[in-house]
Amino acid sequence: MRILLLYPLFPKSFWSFDKALELVGRKVAMPPLGMITVAAILPQTWEFRLIDRNVRFETEADWNWADLVIISGMIVQKPDLLHLIGEAKQRGKPVAVGGPYVTSVPEAAQAAGVDFLILDEGEITLPLFVEAIARGETSGIFRSNGVKPDVTTTPIPRYDLLDLNAYGDMSVQFSRGCPFQCEFCDIIVLYGRKPRTKTPAQLIAELQTLYDLGWRRTIFMVDDNFIGNKRNVKLLLRELGPWMAEKGYPFRFSTEASVDLAQDQELLDLMIAANFTAVFVGIETPDTDSLTMTQKFQNTRNSLLDAVDTINRAGLRVMAGFIIGFDGEKLGAGDRIIQFAEATAIPHAMVSMLQALPNTALWHRLTKEGRLLEGNGEANIHQGTLTNFIPTRPLEDIAHEYVKCFWELYEPKRYLGRVYRHCLTMKPRPHKKAFKMPGLPEIRAILTIVWRQGIKRDTRWQFWYQIFSILRHNPRVFESYITNCAHLEHFIEYRQIVRNEIEGQLDQYLAVKADVQSSVRQMELTAATRN
Repeated sequence: MRILLLYPLFPKSFWSFDKALELVGRKVAMPPLGMITVAAILPQTWEFRLIDRNVRFETEADWNWADLVIISGMIVQKPDLLHLIGEAKQRGKPVAVGGPYVTSVPEAAQAAGVDFLILDEGEITLPLFVEAIARGETSGIFRSNGVKPDVTTTPIPRYDLLDLNAYGDMSVQFSRGCPFQCEFCDIIVLYGRKPRTKTPAQLIAELQTLYDLGWRRTIFMVDDNFIGNKRNVKLLLRELGPWMAEKGYPFRFSTEASVDLAQDQELLDLMIAANFTAVFVGIETPDTDSLTMTQKFQNTRNSLLDAVDTINRAGLRVMAGFIIGFDGEKLGAGDRIIQFAEATAIPHAMVSMLQALPNTALWHRLTKEGRLLEGNGEANIHQGTLTNFIPTRPLEDIAHEYVKCFWELYEPKRYLGRVYRHCLTMKPRPHKKAFKMPGLPEIRAILTIVWRQGIKRDTRWQFWYQIFSILRHNPRVFESYITNCAHLEHFIEYRQIVRNEIEGQLDQYLAVKADVQSSVRQMELTAATRN
């Protein structure tokens, strides 16, 4: 059987880094790890063709080749995912859909005419789908009914199906699930609160596969909380560190982790020894009351400022997520996020307006309170989106604060200043990677950055001062510094996109609000006249 795997388009986002990737000739930040894992779980006697539409579009020859089409995606990919279902059905192709979006909200895919829904985690539901195909069934819905698979049985993803040159980073996964109970998070809904991990040998086999395919750049551990199971992650790192040393440190790793990483020096040391260079942490807000309200208690136990400083000084570049729009939030939340980012010198501070994601505790609470907006139950985790519920303070205040916050965080001088301070205090790598002569794309990228930030723009004096200061005081973080300078090219464009989208949606919201208020006043006036 010939399987056409289609991965839908992503909109431009905080993490897409479009302009930065263009500098080095890459097309997409990361590959569709879920799709190549699906290809590994399905019978290996089947033939597979993967089309990541963020890299290239499928051709009519691809459609004609396929016996069956499989599509997967996240909420932000919904428009293109539904489009692809329609394209498949128009050509008479049976189509199966899975992934986190349809697992949470399957109705739109069903309405689009999907034949098979493969929901929850594929280690359980994909074999059920294969059995149905073998029986000659032409439709079905496959669920795990609450059972979570043992990920130690998950096969090595089919990295050979990827065009490796198209991606900025590669992806692997060590664990699923998170032990915490943040009200707005859908990870614990999809994957549970008991983190399940692969074995060290299993993950290293995946890395060996990438090594054998010639990959020598950054690998992102896509775990939603890499340290959710600290015992098992330490077992992994104790084997990963020596393996990396033996191979000459061919990869740099980055990941996501809860902020309590700062309280475990052994874990920090093991991550550094394995050549982890960056970590994303969910700060959400510096307001303790909001953290308590949203049940992110792990962020209230110790100083967030101290935690970021500890992680950074250990040698990890900290990226952080922030949210505006929590219940009970006080005026000036955006300014407090800016102040926190500046105080901690976090270069990548991702700010979003709060969304009630499907089936989360927040979604259920707001539904019960009658505050979830009609038609917006699916939500959208894109940064250019207003809240999908009625907040406890005026939406226009939240939106204005959000736009101002995003705009000021990525003002070029302000951003470069944070990058500089962050890199200046970062502990250098304990090991040296063998020198590799940069290729033509890297040289061209550096020259472009120098031209734009060091000559053309009014950042020129700041750029050169910081370059020479880094080279003098902390030269072994120079590569990280330049990489973050490249990211500025993305943020300059993206902050304008966010501003335009939010202000456009806010204008529509205020127009509707004004019409409603006018209608209410007219009704009151009519009633008063009759009386």
